[in-house]
Amino acid sequence: MEYVYTALLLHSAKKPITKENVKNVHEAAGIEVDEGKLDALVASLENVDIDEVIKQGISLQAAPAEKKEEEKEKKEEEKEKKVEEAAAGLSALFG
Repeated sequence: MEYVYTALLLHSAKKPITKENVKNVHEAAGIEVDEGKLDALVASLENVDIDEVIKQGISLQAAPAEKKEEEKEKKEEEKEKKVEEAAAGLSALFG
């Protein structure tokens, strides 16, 4: 996970995400560098627009919250409808 954090830190500092920069950050923080993870990180982020990925991540996180709110409203409407139906049935009994 520290490799992702390092990439985000470098990105926010407007520094390129290179092997050398990642190594420098890790060494400064006292983190042992895993060359395999380092290579994988740099290769996987080579042509990625990190700002766009962050925007998509935020919109994906917001979507479930909106969906939950819609589901909650729908359940409340259904509950109100059942209460109204029950009341109508009772009124028929007492005419």
